[in-house]
Amino acid sequence: MATMSELPLLHLQGSPFRQGVQQGRQLRDQIAANIEVYRSRMLTSGLKEAELVDRSQRFLGLFTREDAAYRAIMDGIAEGSGQTILDIALLNARYELLYSAWSEFGKPTAESIRGECTAFGGPAGVFAGGGTQIGQNWDWFTGVEGALLQWKSGETTVLGFTEAGVAGAKIGINSAGLGLCVNGLGAAADDWRIDSVPFHLRTWRILQSTTFQGAIGHAAAPRPACSANFVIGSADGGVATVETSPPGSRVIYQTGEEPLVHANHFRSPEALGVHQSWLESGRVSTFHRCERMETLLGKETAPIAAERLHAAMRDHDGGPLAICRHPVETDPEELRTHTALAVHLDLEARRFSYTWGPPCESEFTAVGL
Repeated sequence: MATMSELPLLHLQGSPFRQGVQQGRQLRDQIAANIEVYRSRMLTSGLKEAELVDRSQRFLGLFTREDAAYRAIMDGIAEGSGQTILDIALLNARYELLYSAWSEFGKPTAESIRGECTAFGGPAGVFAGGGTQIGQNWDWFTGVEGALLQWKSGETTVLGFTEAGVAGAKIGINSAGLGLCVNGLGAAADDWRIDSVPFHLRTWRILQSTTFQGAIGHAAAPRPACSANFVIGSADGGVATVETSPPGSRVIYQTGEEPLVHANHFRSPEALGVHQSWLESGRVSTFHRCERMETLLGKETAPIAAERLHAAMRDHDGGPLAICRHPVETDPEELRTHTALAVHLDLEARRFSYTWGPPCESEFTAVGL
């Protein structure tokens, strides 16, 4: 295996606005590329240009109302990158804008889009090395540009992955021993018009939390516009997965020495009263990936060695629908996805290990806090 490209690591300093300017300047080209990618994906999903402008404007208002510091970072990113604040809002609200457009217009039909992420976690004793560990394969569009950001929130240092132009990180660790991974979920009740804390603002808040319960509280904030799952680990408190959707949230604590696995479906949709209409669309990989990861990790005796865990993350059983995903050549180019990022977070050691691109193509790079 060759070592693939490493992500840029930005050490952000100063006020939220200054941090945004630093990201904007250092990731100028990557931010421009992401705006182009997401704008085209949203327009091909069925949204008209005027609707996209209106919705971006609406989310800009939401970010402004919900969190002045987050909005200041967005302003800084716009200034540093030379992009409009509306395009930066489009990137930061891309989760709600894209998922709700797919629900609204019944697209895309390419199942590979809906296969987005296989996450895992376990409290002390499950994985070799001792403490709580979590991780995931983040499956997403080819061509999306990313970066690692490190910044301080009060006394807490955060290290996380972001898509260039998004103010907060969505997957990461902090010096309080907390970590976060995410899964996209979908429910018929999802609606971009619901006024609530947007997804990327939630992940930013979770990663700046200093307690396990505080992080869980940010994940479970009421009535999200779009369903999502948050895998939250704590060096002291173990692992929980927080399934959220407009009808409600459900926190599942991991007990015992079994690894927790979560993909892109609710584990008990009836517990929240959600209807996952998109699962009726044909080739659905989420069940396969979840069962396959459970099987692979279940074969191992605890504590599971890092090499065995990484081998599971590189698994190709199921072809294009595998845990380690590669683009389906027959899908339209704008709908092709792959494992864009593979992450293994050791919360006790405060270590962020990753591959940028499918994990079968490279060794893991470790970054310490």
